[in-house]
Amino acid sequence: MPALNNMTLSTLPSPLAIPSYDRSGLTPGIVHFGVGGFHRAHQAMYLDRLMNAGLAQDWAIIGVGVLPTDAHMKQVMDDQDCLYTLTVKNPDGSRESRVIGSIIDYLFAPEDPEAVIEKMASEDIRIVSLTITEGGYNFHHLTGEFNAANPDVMHDLTPGTVPKTTFGLITEALARRRARGLAPFTVMSCDNIQGNGDVARNMFAAYAHLKDPELGRWITERVSFPNSMVDRITPATTDADRSAIADEFGTSDAWPVVCEPFEQWVLEDHFSIGRPPFEHAGVQLVEDVEPYELMKLRLLNASHQGMCYFGYLAGYRYAHQAAQDPVFAQFLLDYMDKEATPTLQPVPGINLNTYKRTLIERFSNEYVRDTLARLCAESSDRIPKWLLPVIRENLEKGGEIHRSAAIVASWARYAEGIDEQGNRIDVVDRLKESLMAAAALQHDNPLAFVSNPDIFGDLKTNERFATAYTQALRDLHSGGARTALEHLTLSSK
Repeated sequence: MPALNNMTLSTLPSPLAIPSYDRSGLTPGIVHFGVGGFHRAHQAMYLDRLMNAGLAQDWAIIGVGVLPTDAHMKQVMDDQDCLYTLTVKNPDGSRESRVIGSIIDYLFAPEDPEAVIEKMASEDIRIVSLTITEGGYNFHHLTGEFNAANPDVMHDLTPGTVPKTTFGLITEALARRRARGLAPFTVMSCDNIQGNGDVARNMFAAYAHLKDPELGRWITERVSFPNSMVDRITPATTDADRSAIADEFGTSDAWPVVCEPFEQWVLEDHFSIGRPPFEHAGVQLVEDVEPYELMKLRLLNASHQGMCYFGYLAGYRYAHQAAQDPVFAQFLLDYMDKEATPTLQPVPGINLNTYKRTLIERFSNEYVRDTLARLCAESSDRIPKWLLPVIRENLEKGGEIHRSAAIVASWARYAEGIDEQGNRIDVVDRLKESLMAAAALQHDNPLAFVSNPDIFGDLKTNERFATAYTQALRDLHSGGARTALEHLTLSSK
């Protein structure tokens, strides 16, 4: 079966949409770190949309991989001339597929860091964008301070060393642009972090100040870091997704992307040396993205957390299975209505009631087949940013916290590593060992899991939180996840 690449592009069957533009005429304008499924279903898709409309021909993307595990993506992108299929899976079972062509090259930093640095230092690159996950920003989750003790960061800070971190590579490129009299590129974060641009600015400035204080001041004063809110459910690619492309279109795509039909990108219009005409692709350009990002983080992302641990413990393995369970759906709506929404600002142009009901519909899309295991992963990077701020704000204002505390308890019960059917749970988290060790103690010490101040601060000393949390944990141990949710729903009436 022919592989997807430039040579075979014109031979693909007509139902599969292909780029209408001449890819050989594209020139790069963006370097992107973290070419995973989400980037390819979101930012790269928006650029492809513009290019198909005859726009943004000088804003093609060059992808960069920094981690050793990115070597496989490098191989796939080289073999396929950076082409891939994007399949939208609709709730009625229909599928819409197209080939995305907006990425034109992929560089693997461990193999040739100099090539990555020089590409960013070149005048044609005007944006460096990021989807490096919450953990990639190297900040302490409680203090928000840059972690200068990270061994890789310490390596990059050593004079004369070749950088290997995202911080080292990008900062060196900015230093070269400064030395050459070139304006700095914009650094555009597309990660699920509140104030992602502000976080990126603080972390890169902190690194640069340690490397060269004068360079750090220049970056603080001259480099733009727009905040953004991004949204599209993009589950991990499976062998079944690869087989579906092969069966339907007769081509081999080693790494296609699947996603839901919903898409959203709210972006602050703060760019130092230009940007693509994103407004013509459906991107909402605003002066202040905070109301939108709080809406997304505390409704969608925190609701994912509210569903995944309870669902996995109860025996569900996919998001749609949990969301289609009326007990789970009611719990999520109650959390959103009674605990998350009171912490939100007014969101211009958004009907929150409609948005919240739409979330349940999106979670219930059985064709996306988003796994609960994906949603349960790296919780120590997610819950402190998405859920704990809701708890703290409601504690301060006297609001309800029972459901939020129960979500934390479901994480604690999940971290015990055994579901309600006796099956082993593969806990995926950078703090796996300490989390599971704490969870193992909670039968005798119900507050053991929330005793880590680096994650939870002083929450365990708050009597109202401690009472709600221990009651939920007790219900999870005695009656199971579904029963615990039923108790929460009944107690709120």
